[in-house]
Amino acid sequence: MKKIILTGGGTAGHVMPNIALLPYLREKGYEIHYVGGKNGIEKDILADYQDVTYHGIDTGKLRRYHSTDNIKDVFKVAKANVECKKILRQVKPDVIFSKGGYVALPLVTSSKSMRIPVLTHESDITPGLANRIIARTAEKVLTTFPETAPMIEKGKGLYVGAPIRADLFEGDRERGLSFLGLAGEKPVLAVMGGSKGARFVNETIRGNLEALCAKFDIVHMCGKDNVEDSERTKAFADSYRQYEFIGKELPDVLAATDVVVTRGGSNSIHEFAALAKPMLIIPLSKQASRGDQVLNANSFEKRGLAVKLEEEELTSEKFLAALSGLYADREAYIARMKDAGFFNATERIFELIEEATARGKRPLFGKRKSEDF
Repeated sequence: MKKIILTGGGTAGHVMPNIALLPYLREKGYEIHYVGGKNGIEKDILADYQDVTYHGIDTGKLRRYHSTDNIKDVFKVAKANVECKKILRQVKPDVIFSKGGYVALPLVTSSKSMRIPVLTHESDITPGLANRIIARTAEKVLTTFPETAPMIEKGKGLYVGAPIRADLFEGDRERGLSFLGLAGEKPVLAVMGGSKGARFVNETIRGNLEALCAKFDIVHMCGKDNVEDSERTKAFADSYRQYEFIGKELPDVLAATDVVVTRGGSNSIHEFAALAKPMLIIPLSKQASRGDQVLNANSFEKRGLAVKLEEEELTSEKFLAALSGLYADREAYIARMKDAGFFNATERIFELIEEATARGKRPLFGKRKSEDF
C-alpha cells in the first residue's frame, strides 16, 4: 500500500487544500496520514475524517520580530524534530505533500536524511518564510499564482493553480437555507472572518448589524472561540447566524450565498472565485502580517474580480458603501470571474504526487532532473 503524509496548519488555509486531495488518494488506495499541531485548527478539521491518521506535534512559530517566545520556541522546534523523525520511521511514507506553515517545517526538514520525496504548495503571490525554507528540501514548489513560480530558487517553482475541494461545487441552495434556518427572502451575505486575524472583520460586521440586516441575511464564520453572545447579536437573531467553522454543510451554505466578505487568504478567494461569488476583500494588514493578503487582494482587484478595502482606511461608511456597490454590480463581477477561467488544480497536484511516489526516494547526491517533472 502506498503511504502519504499530508502536512500544514496554523490556519484553515493550510488545511483545506490537503482535504481536497483526499478523494483522489482514497481512490488510488493510499494510506493517509496527517501531521499537524497538537492543538491547531487542523486537528479539529481532520477529526471528521476517520480514514486519516492524525499525528499531533509540538510546534514553534516562525516570527519576524523580537519576542521572548522565540527563545521558548527553539525548544519546541527541537522537540518537534524528534517527534517528526519518530513519525517518519513509524509510517515510512512514500511521499510527503506540504501546504506550508510552521507546522510543516519540522516534518519536511526531518525527512531530508530519509530521502523521502517532498512536494510543497505555496498559496500566496510571494512565498512565505516556512515555504522558503521547505523549498530547500522539496523537489518542487507548486504555486497558485503564475507570477510566483519564477521567484522560487533553482528552478523548483511550478505553476499549477489552486487546489479546490470538488464538493464545493456540489452545494444546494435550498439545503443551505434550511441548515441556516433562513427563508431566502433576502440575499445572503457570507462573512469569512478567518481563524487568525479575524477580530477586525468580526467587529466590523457586528458593529454594523442594523444596517446590514436591513438588506441581508448573514452567515458569519467568525473563527474558533469568536462567537459573540451579546445583546447586539441577539437583537438581530432573525437575520444573523454565527459559526466558529462550517464543515460538511459549507458547499450548501455557499450555494445559498449571494455575496461574500472575506480576508485575503489565497485559498479562500480562489474558492469564491471558482464559485463566482462576488467578494469584498479586507486583507490582513501589513502591520499584522508579511503583507501577502494585500498582494493577493491587489491581484484580484486589478483584474476586476473583487472589491478591496484595506483595514487601515476602513470606516463603517466606506464598508457599507463598498458592499452596497459590490452587490449592485454583482452580475458584472460574476461574469468576469467566469471569464477568468479559474480551474481546479487538485487533479494536477495529485498527478505530481503519483509521479513522485513512482520515482521513489531522492538520490543520495545531486538532484532530480528538471525533465522528471
